Amino acid sequence: MIRDDIKSAQVAAMKAGDKETRNAVSLIQAAIKNRDIEARTGKAPDDDDALVVEVLQKMVKQRRESIEMYRKGGREELAKGEEAEVAVIERFLPTQMSEDETRSAIEAIKAELGAGGMKDMGRVMAELKARHASTLDMSKASGLVKAALS
Repeated sequence: MIRDDIKSAQVAAMKAGDKETRNAVSLIQAAIKNRDIEARTGKAPDDDDALVVEVLQKMVKQRRESIEMYRKGGREELAKGEEAEVAVIERFLPTQMSEDETRSAIEAIKAELGAGGMKDMGRVMAELKARHASTLDMSKASGLVKAALS
């Protein structure tokens, strides 16, 4: 499980005296704990790894947005700090699908559902998320689905 990998990484970072990794892993654990608390009020997730991957993907997205803003503001040192955190977070994410793999998955779903136009985008996106959420950046996939359906 990804949670176990994260705990092991924190112990290893503490033993090695790696402050950057330890801090990033602590942030990951805090975000997962917050998500667990949110999940208590709703339906329990079917797959714990899916929940953790969702949290990690959100964290990466937030940091990439921050990096972009820091660069625009001329704060390269802060951007580098965020990039270091992204590198640590991505160690725990499953390997992401390439653009070609994403396109073929979209085409397969499109054929299965008989999707022909933009009115079917919601159905295609929902099925894509159900099948490949942990290995796919849904924001990039959205553009590819739009292109495939138009």
